[in-house]
Amino acid sequence: MDLLAHLEAYVATADEASFSRAADRLGIAQPLLSRRIKTLEGHFGGPLFDRSRRQVTTTELGVLLLPYARDVLDRAQRLRQAAQSARRVRAVGVPGDCAPAALARALRAGTEHGITLGMRELPPMERESGLSDGSLAYALVRVVPERAALRVPLGLASAPAGTPQAPRALHLEELRPRRRRTGAPPASPPLPVLVLAEDRVPCFEERFARAVARAGLPEGRIAPAGPAADALTETLAGRALLLCTEQYAHRYDARWAPLGDTALHRGYDVSAPPGPRGTPEVPRWLTRPLAQAVGAVGAARHGDTGDLRAAGDVPARLAARG
Repeated sequence: MDLLAHLEAYVATADEASFSRAADRLGIAQPLLSRRIKTLEGHFGGPLFDRSRRQVTTTELGVLLLPYARDVLDRAQRLRQAAQSARRVRAVGVPGDCAPAALARALRAGTEHGITLGMRELPPMERESGLSDGSLAYALVRVVPERAALRVPLGLASAPAGTPQAPRALHLEELRPRRRRTGAPPASPPLPVLVLAEDRVPCFEERFARAVARAGLPEGRIAPAGPAADALTETLAGRALLLCTEQYAHRYDARWAPLGDTALHRGYDVSAPPGPRGTPEVPRWLTRPLAQAVGAVGAARHGDTGDLRAAGDVPARLAARG
């Protein structure tokens, strides 16, 4: 039994006090409505309507159950509305270290174009799988920087300095412990380099491992970061170095130095499931704020009308690569 359809027949008949008017209201044939009422009466174990008179009247049982039937139908309607609203929201998979202000601009841009976006912070592999299974409409997907539409410099964050210093390029060789001069006090143990989950992807880990080996750093010097908040706490306390973007470090007033090896930059594509023409269809108004959110090279700041070198041609690049 389709309980909702039967309850609709029951409530409509009670409201209209007529089988024919109730059938017209629901857009069904009167015999079908009558069968639904009879099935419901059998289900509840008693008559819902008194048919002995010319005008249909609701029985005592029918009056007793009517508020509950209305409540069920009302809840079902709210459930349908919630499902429709959820389908209208297009989820966007983003890294966990994005700039909130830029993500807010992406939400506003979606509203201006009649689209409700929802930002979902996800690890890299979950963003890719979300595009495959349809749970994401768009996502920032990690790729090697040479092929990426968006390129994001990485560097090492450390505890804040007493006086502001201009960032200079840092090479991993500089992290090797210096030889202690004769008679000099023992040096402090070298700080571990923590790697966030966003950078624990094959396209980056392999390159970083080779760079670390070339620099002569011991493998134990590099460690996966736990929760981002814990990694930041260790970094700001001067007990670790954190591999991250400049905007992420500056958000927490950490000192930051970019890595000199550009092959260790992050690479992103703004991607979507294939459209009707077989290529991802990403709206241009979405690429700019997402580029700003990850700190892409050339991403214009809010209010800047300059050219966005790294992000403005994302759809064209994606289409060219298929």
